[in-house]
Amino acid sequence: MSDTEVTWLTQEAYDRLKGELDEMIENRPVIAAEINARREEGDLRENGGYHAAREEQGKQEARIRQLQELLRVAKVGEAPTVAGIAAPGMVLTVRYAGDDETEEFLLATREEGAHGALEVYSPSSPLGKALLGAKDGETREYELPNGSTMKVTLIKAVPYAG
Repeated sequence: MSDTEVTWLTQEAYDRLKGELDEMIENRPVIAAEINARREEGDLRENGGYHAAREEQGKQEARIRQLQELLRVAKVGEAPTVAGIAAPGMVLTVRYAGDDETEEFLLATREEGAHGALEVYSPSSPLGKALLGAKDGETREYELPNGSTMKVTLIKAVPYAG
């Protein structure tokens, strides 16, 4: 995550992630004790418990770093309450050029939308960047991975009701 990328979070999402981070940091001594206990069992080359504990510690530390960075750059605020303009925290209904069907998704970070059934698209994704600030009925273009462009029309933007 770059320094210029801001993650929008509701207070509830921030508190939930902060709680997870605090719990993981408090759990560090438990993991370290587990590694030490496994180390005492003898030959480390054939000690599956030791290697499993070390792997678990690596995953925990990576998640701690991820959460620390996410919370460091997070912008905490209320979910948007004004409909009609695409912004983080809004559920967008869009129609792609040449398609009769509409698609609905939450414009937010994965962390924030992790608990819902809605698809979550990041504001920093090509589609998210194209739609940011669009008003209901407005058509925007964005670049596809193959280099061609796609037109997308914002049908409606409504605040996410979680």
